[in-house]
Amino acid sequence: MATAVYTLCAFLSLACAALLLRAWASSHTRLLLWSALCFVWLALSNVLLFVDLALLGDDADLRWARSATFLAGTATLLGGLIWDTIGGEQQ
Repeated sequence: MATAVYTLCAFLSLACAALLLRAWASSHTRLLLWSALCFVWLALSNVLLFVDLALLGDDADLRWARSATFLAGTATLLGGLIWDTIGGEQQ
C-alpha cells in the first residue's frame, strides 16, 4: 500500500509540473514557472522516496538526497517569489 502512495505522489507531482509548464508556455507568467520548477524538484524527491523506502529498503539511506531535493524545490519557489517581489528582470 505504501508503494502505491509513493508512486501516486510522484506521478501527481509530475502532472502538476506539466500542467504548470503548459500554462506558463501560454501566458509567460513567472509565478507559474517558479511553481512548475518547484513541482519538478518535488517529483524528484518523491521518486527518491520511492526508491529509498520501497526498492532499497535498509540497504541504503537516501534521506539526505531526498531532503536536498525537497529543499531545492522550496528554495526555487521562494527565490522566485522574492525575485519577483523585489522587481527582478522585467519582460
